[in-house]
Amino acid sequence: MKLKSLLSLLILTTLTFFAIAQQKNVAFQGIKAEMKIQKNLTDDQLLDLVQKQTFRYFWDFGHPVSGMARERSNVAFEYGNEVVTIGGTGFGVMATIVAAERKFITREQAAARTKKIVDFLYKADQFHGAFPHWLNGETGKVIRFSPKDDGADIVETSLLFQGLLTARQYYTADNAVETDIRNKILWMWEGVEWNWFTQQQNVLYWHWSPNNGWSMNHPIKGWNECFITYVLAASSPKSPIDKKVYEEGWANSNTFFNGKKFEGITLPLGFDFGGPLFFSQYSFTGLDPRGLKDRYADYFEQNKNHTLINRAYCIENPKHFKGYGENSWGLTASDSWQGYAAHSPSEDLSVISPTAALSAFPYTPEYSMKALKHFYFDLGDKIWSEYGFVDGFSEEHNWYAKSHLAIDQGPIICMIENYRTGLLWKLFMSSPDVKNGLNRLGIESPAIAK
Repeated sequence: MKLKSLLSLLILTTLTFFAIAQQKNVAFQGIKAEMKIQKNLTDDQLLDLVQKQTFRYFWDFGHPVSGMARERSNVAFEYGNEVVTIGGTGFGVMATIVAAERKFITREQAAARTKKIVDFLYKADQFHGAFPHWLNGETGKVIRFSPKDDGADIVETSLLFQGLLTARQYYTADNAVETDIRNKILWMWEGVEWNWFTQQQNVLYWHWSPNNGWSMNHPIKGWNECFITYVLAASSPKSPIDKKVYEEGWANSNTFFNGKKFEGITLPLGFDFGGPLFFSQYSFTGLDPRGLKDRYADYFEQNKNHTLINRAYCIENPKHFKGYGENSWGLTASDSWQGYAAHSPSEDLSVISPTAALSAFPYTPEYSMKALKHFYFDLGDKIWSEYGFVDGFSEEHNWYAKSHLAIDQGPIICMIENYRTGLLWKLFMSSPDVKNGLNRLGIESPAIAK
């Protein structure tokens, strides 16, 4: 047994050595920003441009030490340049796959950056296998998100692993770098103690801290952006949750079922008017909503109707804000003229967030394309930047953000690609663990049979 262990260690060390050597041979090259508004672009050319320029946020602006996604492009809210985001990095890992397939970068460059991120995460602070909301991108130490939120955040962790599991299905080449990526992702994935976060109850709890324990006491109940958390918790190969946790925790909430009509459109689940649009986007950068259904909802219908209600509200524009209309719509969480806010029809501050309509491309392609053309051709001189579109704008207040957030830029790239090719959906849904998790929860998907 000792000889086998030594041999395994020798092989792993050798592979790691060659992986590092190969990684260092891949030179980093930035992507040129296209700042001049280009007229007469075809739809495909415009989509290419938006995906490529937005990707610069993760590629050129990625943290130099860890390779991870910085929380935001501006220093604000009393945190600085070292803050990297766990969930935003999950989107960034997926965006890097898109960039490789679109030839914005080479596959070797994509793999080298992904390995850099995975290597960093492998040594970073973890709590029962889960990651915190923020890390210091240089040291890997936790940066607290709020006074008691200085430990595990399983929602951010699930957004990260949505990206990492997608990467594990993509980087399948038989070489040292891609082998090391797959191995480290598997080891981290198997190490997340999802069922521990139930506190032996039939619900998942969002936070745990080594300093504050369970004091935040935040059970995760639906409908919101945390659907992916329950799916991945059920998909765990070593610490899965039981179906009862999904049924009695996630679905047992006074904000889960709806069934009422808003703007003449039926909303199966969630808050009245649907809430901010990221509810229908964050969980579905990898999780394919097409044909995804259980006894609670058809999730493509849920997401499409949520989007249509949001758009219809903007067209109706009951508060008569300047700039709203059929081509200028989309309310979701973003920066605003008053600070960060979870914009929705129920919290309407006159701010349109470009990520809302653009990350809805799979649900409303015609309307999203019209919004994209308006944002770029009509408003581009105000909201187009080196990292794609800015985080938000209010024509009512003549306010145009200078900021970008990882969790807003990432879904633009990912969801446009899912609309165009279904690439990320195909990869994530090909994971045997994900298929097992959906089966465990009683969720149907055409991908399960494949």
